[in-house]
Amino acid sequence: MLLDNVDVTFKAGDGGNGIVSFKKIGRGPDGGNGGRGGDLYITISSDLTLLNQFSRKDLIEAGRGVDGGNNKRQGKKGQDVNVILPVGTSLINKDTNETIIELTKVGQVIKLLEGGDGGLGNFEFRSARNTTPMHSQKGQLGKILHLTLNLKLIADYGLIGLPNSGKSSLLNELTGTNVKTANYAFTTISPNLGVFNEHIIADIPGLIEGASSGRGLGIQFLKHIEKVKVLIHCIDSTSENYEEDYKIVRKELGIYSKEMLKKKEIILLTKSDLINEKKVFKNSLSISIYDFESIEKLKKLLK
Repeated sequence: MLLDNVDVTFKAGDGGNGIVSFKKIGRGPDGGNGGRGGDLYITISSDLTLLNQFSRKDLIEAGRGVDGGNNKRQGKKGQDVNVILPVGTSLINKDTNETIIELTKVGQVIKLLEGGDGGLGNFEFRSARNTTPMHSQKGQLGKILHLTLNLKLIADYGLIGLPNSGKSSLLNELTGTNVKTANYAFTTISPNLGVFNEHIIADIPGLIEGASSGRGLGIQFLKHIEKVKVLIHCIDSTSENYEEDYKIVRKELGIYSKEMLKKKEIILLTKSDLINEKKVFKNSLSISIYDFESIEKLKKLLK
Protein backbone atom coordinates (compact mmCIF):
# COMPACT_ATOMS: atom_id res chain seq x y z
CA MET A 1 0.00 0.00 0.00
CA LEU A 2 1.27 3.45 -0.92
CA LEU A 3 0.41 6.43 1.27
CA ASP A 4 0.12 9.52 -0.92
CA ASN A 5 -1.41 12.13 1.40
CA VAL A 6 -0.47 12.59 5.07
CA ASP A 7 -0.57 15.34 7.68
CA VAL A 8 2.66 15.83 9.60
CA THR A 9 3.94 18.44 12.05
CA PHE A 10 7.60 19.39 11.66
CA LYS A 11 9.31 21.17 14.54
CA ALA A 12 12.84 22.52 14.80
CA GLY A 13 14.60 22.10 18.11
CA ASP A 14 14.14 24.60 20.94
CA GLY A 15 17.20 26.54 22.05
CA GLY A 16 18.76 25.63 25.37
CA ASN A 17 18.45 28.02 28.29
CA GLY A 18 21.20 30.30 29.52
CA ILE A 19 21.92 29.89 33.22
CA VAL A 20 22.69 32.04 36.24
CA SER A 21 26.00 31.07 37.82
CA PHE A 22 28.81 32.76 39.79
CA LYS A 23 32.42 31.96 40.34
CA LYS A 24 33.19 30.63 43.79
CA ILE A 25 35.94 33.19 44.21
CA GLY A 26 35.14 36.81 43.46
CA ARG A 27 31.47 36.16 42.82
CA GLY A 28 31.79 37.17 39.17
CA PRO A 29 29.03 35.91 36.83
CA ASP A 30 29.99 32.90 34.72
CA GLY A 31 26.64 31.51 33.52
CA GLY A 32 26.98 30.10 30.00
CA ASN A 33 24.67 30.41 26.98
CA GLY A 34 22.31 27.69 25.86
CA GLY A 35 22.97 25.79 22.65
CA ARG A 36 20.98 26.33 19.46
CA GLY A 37 18.15 23.97 18.73
CA GLY A 38 18.61 21.37 16.02
CA ASP A 39 17.72 22.17 12.41
CA LEU A 40 15.32 20.11 10.32
CA TYR A 41 16.36 19.06 6.82
CA ILE A 42 14.65 17.26 3.95
CA THR A 43 16.44 14.98 1.52
CA ILE A 44 14.65 14.03 -1.71
CA SER A 45 14.66 10.35 -2.64
CA SER A 46 13.43 8.27 -5.56
CA ASP A 47 11.74 5.87 -3.11
CA LEU A 48 8.06 6.66 -3.68
CA THR A 49 6.89 4.66 -0.66
CA LEU A 50 8.52 6.95 1.93
CA LEU A 51 5.30 8.61 3.09
CA ASN A 52 4.45 5.25 4.64
CA GLN A 53 6.83 6.18 7.48
CA PHE A 54 4.11 8.53 8.75
CA SER A 55 1.38 5.90 9.01
CA ARG A 56 1.83 5.85 12.80
CA LYS A 57 3.83 9.03 13.32
CA ASP A 58 2.66 12.61 12.84
CA LEU A 59 5.34 14.64 14.65
CA ILE A 60 8.96 15.02 13.57
CA GLU A 61 11.06 17.07 15.96
CA ALA A 62 14.72 18.07 15.98
CA GLY A 63 16.73 17.97 19.20
CA ARG A 64 16.64 20.65 21.89
CA GLY A 65 19.77 22.65 22.55
CA VAL A 66 21.59 21.87 25.81
CA ASP A 67 21.40 24.43 28.61
CA GLY A 68 24.47 26.50 29.35
CA GLY A 69 26.87 25.55 32.14
CA ASN A 70 28.99 27.30 34.73
CA ASN A 71 32.41 28.71 33.91
CA LYS A 72 30.84 30.28 30.78
CA ARG A 73 30.34 26.89 29.13
CA GLN A 74 27.97 27.01 26.15
CA GLY A 75 25.46 24.22 25.75
CA LYS A 76 25.78 21.89 22.76
CA LYS A 77 23.63 22.36 19.68
CA GLY A 78 20.55 20.16 19.50
CA GLN A 79 20.64 17.19 17.14
CA ASP A 80 19.64 17.94 13.57
CA VAL A 81 17.02 15.74 11.91
CA ASN A 82 17.06 14.74 8.25
CA VAL A 83 13.71 13.55 6.89
CA ILE A 84 13.82 11.61 3.62
CA LEU A 85 10.79 12.27 1.39
CA PRO A 86 9.85 11.00 -2.07
CA VAL A 87 10.33 13.01 -5.23
CA GLY A 88 7.02 14.40 -6.48
CA THR A 89 5.85 15.45 -3.00
CA SER A 90 4.31 18.87 -2.39
CA LEU A 91 4.63 20.39 1.08
CA ILE A 92 1.43 22.32 1.79
CA ASN A 93 1.05 24.62 4.80
CA LYS A 94 -2.14 23.45 6.52
CA ASP A 95 -2.66 26.85 8.15
CA THR A 96 -2.58 28.84 4.87
CA ASN A 97 -3.22 26.10 2.29
CA GLU A 98 -0.19 27.38 0.36
CA THR A 99 2.37 25.10 -1.27
CA ILE A 100 5.72 25.82 0.36
CA ILE A 101 7.98 23.51 -1.63
CA GLU A 102 7.65 20.97 -4.43
CA LEU A 103 10.25 18.23 -4.25
CA THR A 104 11.48 17.67 -7.80
CA LYS A 105 15.20 16.78 -7.73
CA VAL A 106 16.42 13.48 -6.32
CA GLY A 107 19.36 13.93 -3.96
CA GLN A 108 18.66 17.57 -3.16
CA VAL A 109 18.92 18.56 0.52
CA ILE A 110 16.73 21.40 1.80
CA LYS A 111 16.86 23.12 5.18
CA LEU A 112 13.19 23.31 6.12
CA LEU A 113 13.38 24.78 9.62
CA GLU A 114 16.10 26.37 11.77
CA GLY A 115 16.40 25.63 15.45
CA GLY A 116 15.76 28.32 18.03
CA ASP A 117 18.64 30.40 19.38
CA GLY A 118 20.04 29.49 22.75
CA GLY A 119 19.35 31.84 25.63
CA LEU A 120 22.10 34.05 27.09
CA GLY A 121 23.67 33.22 30.44
CA ASN A 122 24.14 35.84 33.10
CA PHE A 123 27.78 36.35 32.08
CA GLU A 124 26.47 38.20 29.02
CA PHE A 125 24.52 40.65 31.21
CA ARG A 126 27.44 41.84 33.35
CA SER A 127 28.24 45.54 33.30
CA ALA A 128 29.98 48.18 35.37
CA ARG A 129 26.65 49.03 36.97
CA ASN A 130 25.52 45.43 37.40
CA THR A 131 28.42 43.23 38.41
CA THR A 132 26.21 40.41 39.72
CA PRO A 133 23.36 39.97 37.22
CA MET A 134 20.76 37.57 38.58
CA HIS A 135 18.94 36.79 35.36
CA SER A 136 19.47 34.83 32.15
CA GLN A 137 17.47 34.12 29.01
CA LYS A 138 15.42 31.12 28.07
CA GLY A 139 16.13 29.55 24.70
CA GLN A 140 13.92 30.48 21.76
CA LEU A 141 11.33 27.97 20.64
CA GLY A 142 12.00 26.10 17.43
CA LYS A 143 9.78 26.95 14.49
CA ILE A 144 6.82 24.70 13.70
CA LEU A 145 5.12 23.83 10.43
CA HIS A 146 1.86 21.91 10.17
CA LEU A 147 2.07 20.35 6.74
CA THR A 148 0.12 18.17 4.36
CA LEU A 149 2.48 16.03 2.30
CA ASN A 150 0.85 15.33 -1.05
CA LEU A 151 2.54 12.90 -3.43
CA LYS A 152 1.97 12.88 -7.17
CA LEU A 153 3.76 9.95 -8.73
CA ILE A 154 6.56 10.69 -11.12
CA ALA A 155 6.53 7.39 -12.99
CA ASP A 156 7.59 6.40 -16.50
CA TYR A 157 4.50 4.29 -17.17
CA GLY A 158 1.02 4.38 -15.67
CA LEU A 159 -1.32 1.40 -15.89
CA ILE A 160 -4.88 2.68 -16.30
CA GLY A 161 -8.24 1.13 -17.07
CA LEU A 162 -11.57 0.15 -15.59
CA PRO A 163 -11.62 -2.01 -12.46
CA ASN A 164 -10.68 -5.65 -13.00
CA SER A 165 -8.98 -4.96 -16.33
CA GLY A 166 -5.83 -6.89 -15.43
CA LYS A 167 -3.54 -4.01 -14.41
CA SER A 168 -2.28 -5.49 -11.14
CA SER A 169 -1.64 -8.89 -12.67
CA LEU A 170 0.34 -7.26 -15.44
CA LEU A 171 2.37 -5.21 -12.95
CA ASN A 172 3.20 -8.42 -11.07
CA GLU A 173 4.28 -10.14 -14.28
CA LEU A 174 6.47 -7.28 -15.52
CA THR A 175 8.13 -6.25 -12.28
CA GLY A 176 7.99 -9.25 -9.95
CA THR A 177 5.91 -7.37 -7.39
CA ASN A 178 3.19 -9.15 -5.44
CA VAL A 179 0.14 -6.93 -5.69
CA LYS A 180 -3.15 -8.43 -4.52
CA THR A 181 -5.40 -9.52 -7.42
CA ALA A 182 -8.92 -10.93 -7.53
CA ASN A 183 -11.88 -11.18 -9.86
CA TYR A 184 -13.81 -8.21 -8.52
CA ALA A 185 -13.73 -4.44 -8.83
CA PHE A 186 -11.46 -2.22 -6.72
CA THR A 187 -8.97 -4.88 -5.68
CA THR A 188 -6.41 -2.07 -5.89
CA ILE A 189 -7.34 0.70 -3.47
CA SER A 190 -4.07 2.65 -3.61
CA PRO A 191 -1.39 3.05 -6.30
CA ASN A 192 1.18 0.27 -6.47
CA LEU A 193 4.67 0.54 -7.91
CA GLY A 194 7.12 -1.73 -9.63
CA VAL A 195 10.36 -1.34 -11.56
CA PHE A 196 11.02 -2.80 -15.00
CA ASN A 197 14.43 -2.16 -16.61
CA GLU A 198 14.95 0.84 -14.30
CA HIS A 199 11.58 2.29 -15.38
CA ILE A 200 8.96 2.92 -12.69
CA ILE A 201 5.52 1.50 -13.47
CA ALA A 202 2.56 2.70 -11.43
CA ASP A 203 -0.65 0.68 -11.17
CA ILE A 204 -3.39 3.30 -10.80
CA PRO A 205 -6.60 2.15 -9.05
CA GLY A 206 -9.45 1.38 -11.44
CA LEU A 207 -11.37 4.30 -12.85
CA ILE A 208 -15.12 4.24 -13.46
CA GLU A 209 -17.53 6.58 -15.16
CA GLY A 210 -17.82 9.65 -12.96
CA ALA A 211 -14.38 9.22 -11.37
CA SER A 212 -13.47 12.80 -12.27
CA SER A 213 -16.32 14.01 -10.06
CA GLY A 214 -15.54 11.65 -7.18
CA ARG A 215 -17.35 8.40 -7.97
CA GLY A 216 -15.79 5.09 -7.02
CA LEU A 217 -12.26 5.63 -5.76
CA GLY A 218 -12.66 9.13 -7.13
CA ILE A 219 -10.52 12.00 -8.20
CA GLN A 220 -7.82 11.34 -5.58
CA PHE A 221 -6.06 8.89 -7.88
CA LEU A 222 -6.40 10.78 -11.15
CA LYS A 223 -3.73 13.14 -9.85
CA HIS A 224 -1.20 10.32 -10.04
CA ILE A 225 -1.54 10.17 -13.82
CA GLU A 226 -0.66 13.85 -14.31
CA LYS A 227 3.12 13.33 -14.24
CA VAL A 228 3.22 9.85 -15.77
CA LYS A 229 5.08 9.92 -19.08
CA VAL A 230 3.27 7.09 -20.92
CA LEU A 231 -0.18 5.60 -20.26
CA ILE A 232 -0.65 1.85 -20.60
CA HIS A 233 -4.39 1.52 -21.10
CA CYS A 234 -5.62 -1.96 -20.12
CA ILE A 235 -8.94 -3.10 -21.58
CA ASP A 236 -10.52 -6.41 -20.62
CA SER A 237 -10.92 -8.29 -23.90
CA THR A 238 -13.70 -10.42 -22.37
CA SER A 239 -15.88 -7.33 -21.96
CA GLU A 240 -19.09 -7.21 -23.98
CA ASN A 241 -18.25 -3.70 -25.13
CA TYR A 242 -14.53 -3.09 -24.86
CA GLU A 243 -14.69 -0.07 -27.17
CA GLU A 244 -17.09 1.65 -24.76
CA ASP A 245 -14.81 0.70 -21.85
CA TYR A 246 -11.99 2.55 -23.58
CA LYS A 247 -14.14 5.63 -24.17
CA ILE A 248 -15.25 5.79 -20.51
CA VAL A 249 -11.70 6.01 -19.21
CA ARG A 250 -10.62 8.50 -21.87
CA LYS A 251 -13.61 10.68 -21.10
CA GLU A 252 -12.77 10.81 -17.39
CA LEU A 253 -9.16 11.69 -18.17
CA GLY A 254 -10.29 14.52 -20.44
CA ILE A 255 -12.74 15.91 -17.89
CA TYR A 256 -10.01 15.98 -15.26
CA SER A 257 -7.44 17.55 -17.59
CA LYS A 258 -7.24 17.93 -21.36
CA GLU A 259 -3.48 17.50 -21.05
CA MET A 260 -4.07 13.87 -20.09
CA LEU A 261 -5.34 13.12 -23.58
CA LYS A 262 -2.08 14.33 -25.12
CA LYS A 263 0.04 11.72 -23.38
CA LYS A 264 1.48 8.83 -25.33
CA GLU A 265 -0.71 5.76 -24.92
CA ILE A 266 -0.15 2.04 -25.32
CA ILE A 267 -3.43 0.13 -25.60
CA LEU A 268 -3.59 -3.45 -24.35
CA LEU A 269 -6.43 -5.94 -24.76
CA THR A 270 -5.81 -8.04 -21.66
CA LYS A 271 -6.83 -11.61 -20.75
CA SER A 272 -6.54 -12.70 -24.37
CA ASP A 273 -6.28 -16.32 -23.21
CA LEU A 274 -9.96 -16.21 -22.20
CA ILE A 275 -11.39 -15.43 -25.64
CA ASN A 276 -11.74 -17.72 -28.66
CA GLU A 277 -11.01 -15.21 -31.39
CA LYS A 278 -8.57 -12.34 -31.53
CA LYS A 279 -10.17 -8.91 -31.18
CA VAL A 280 -8.88 -5.87 -33.04
CA PHE A 281 -9.08 -2.36 -31.62
CA LYS A 282 -7.05 0.58 -32.92
CA ASN A 283 -3.32 -0.17 -32.56
CA SER A 284 -3.81 -2.38 -29.54
CA LEU A 285 -1.73 -5.34 -28.45
CA SER A 286 -3.55 -8.49 -27.34
CA ILE A 287 -1.89 -9.78 -24.22
CA SER A 288 -2.14 -12.39 -21.50
CA ILE A 289 0.11 -12.94 -18.50
CA TYR A 290 -0.02 -16.62 -19.48
CA ASP A 291 1.20 -15.92 -23.04
CA PHE A 292 4.99 -15.56 -23.02
CA GLU A 293 5.22 -14.16 -26.55
CA SER A 294 2.70 -11.38 -25.89
CA ILE A 295 4.53 -10.36 -22.70
CA GLU A 296 7.82 -10.25 -24.59
CA LYS A 297 6.26 -7.99 -27.25
CA LEU A 298 5.13 -5.62 -24.54
CA LYS A 299 8.53 -5.61 -22.89
CA LYS A 300 10.10 -4.51 -26.18
CA LEU A 301 7.68 -1.57 -26.32
CA LEU A 302 8.69 -0.54 -22.82
CA LYS A 303 12.45 -0.51 -23.37
